[in-house]
Amino acid sequence: MKLAENAGLTDLARSHVHLPTDKGANAGAKIFSLVAGMMAGADSIDDMAMLRHGAMAKVFRRPYAPSTLGSFLRTFTFGHVRQLDAMASRLLINLSTCTPVLGSPADTGTVFVDVDDTIVEVHGHAKQGASFGYTGVRGLNALVGTITSAAFAPVIGGVRLRQGAAGSSRGAKRLVADLLTLIRRTHLAGRHIVVRGDAAFYSQELVAACLKAGADVSITVRMDPAIKRAIASIQEDTWEGIEYPNAIFDEAAGVWVSNAEVAEVPYTAFTSKPEAKRVQGRLVVRRIPELNPKKQAGLDPLFDLWRYHAFFTTASKEDFDTVAADKAHRAHAVIENVHADLKNSALAHMPSGRFDANAAWTLLATIAFNLTRAAATLTGDDHLSRATTGTIRRTLVSVPARVASRARRLHLHLPTHWPWQKAWERLYAAVFNLTTRPAPT
Repeated sequence: MKLAENAGLTDLARSHVHLPTDKGANAGAKIFSLVAGMMAGADSIDDMAMLRHGAMAKVFRRPYAPSTLGSFLRTFTFGHVRQLDAMASRLLINLSTCTPVLGSPADTGTVFVDVDDTIVEVHGHAKQGASFGYTGVRGLNALVGTITSAAFAPVIGGVRLRQGAAGSSRGAKRLVADLLTLIRRTHLAGRHIVVRGDAAFYSQELVAACLKAGADVSITVRMDPAIKRAIASIQEDTWEGIEYPNAIFDEAAGVWVSNAEVAEVPYTAFTSKPEAKRVQGRLVVRRIPELNPKKQAGLDPLFDLWRYHAFFTTASKEDFDTVAADKAHRAHAVIENVHADLKNSALAHMPSGRFDANAAWTLLATIAFNLTRAAATLTGDDHLSRATTGTIRRTLVSVPARVASRARRLHLHLPTHWPWQKAWERLYAAVFNLTTRPAPT
């Protein structure tokens, strides 16, 4: 939370989040408390009581009661949620200047923006907006956008909470536009950007918005007749093996021996649209043997023997050849780890019956996620900088300590031989701008 203060969390909340009535007063301090509770492991409003447990009241100044924080969340409306969203994006920009959470300014390479949605399951009929979505689970739909590259682990650039039955692509164009604007305000500006998504996000509007903002796309396509014709036109001798589960590398030949193969063909997307809206690019196709060949008469034997996975990309072959493009696109699955991480932390529950309160809670969960990731990067430990929130919390946050008072100052007596002591000390020194290691206590 000292890191959050260094990045201006409280000041940003005070200047951007303005809630009515006495329940919305002191927004900066209340947002600070909610984020602190989430970083400590709270996944419901009642769990915020941990901020008042034991010696926490000595370490934190005036920790709020869970009932007060619950009333604060229920004050949010749609406009206030957007204010909180603006604050969250600015906080991430500030974190990128005081931590390597977005890598180093000297880094090069492609920056990937991943967008996908997930259903957060809820129970009962009191939740506003809860309904059965495409997964058959009753819940609320969260559209999440992440930013990542080879140099740093994913961080959350934006999130939108929607009703459970919302289509995956609803609001995706606006979210991606906001993410690309956010990137241009950091040291990542000027880097090559690729927006990745699954078939639900394959639309002319989204692709056009990405290209207009200077980003390329890599989006899975549906197996419609036009895609099948393009696949059938690929020459058999153009397929090449790739590194895939159970693949074997032939050192003599210098190639991967695998049942999976890739090839590509030039492709014009959205041919049903006017010519000005069509997009030229590449259709990259991965195929694996069909383990259960269909024996029905009249089917194309090409699709009986192989199972195809195709995606459309506007990235040039100079940036990504066929194999590299396929490997980069498959890495889109990293966003599923972010979804799982959130659901294993603050998004384990949607705490309120009010939709806007849950939307604010979701945004605060992403702030806690990014703060935890930023803190881990300051330890200098590559493993921790890419670890899950639960691992970082267990090693850096949930550290047992005894509080003592000496010369009117608080001292935390930490355990000896703590396995992650060095990492904790480097984090402490970086956050408090210490030039030497902290004195042992």
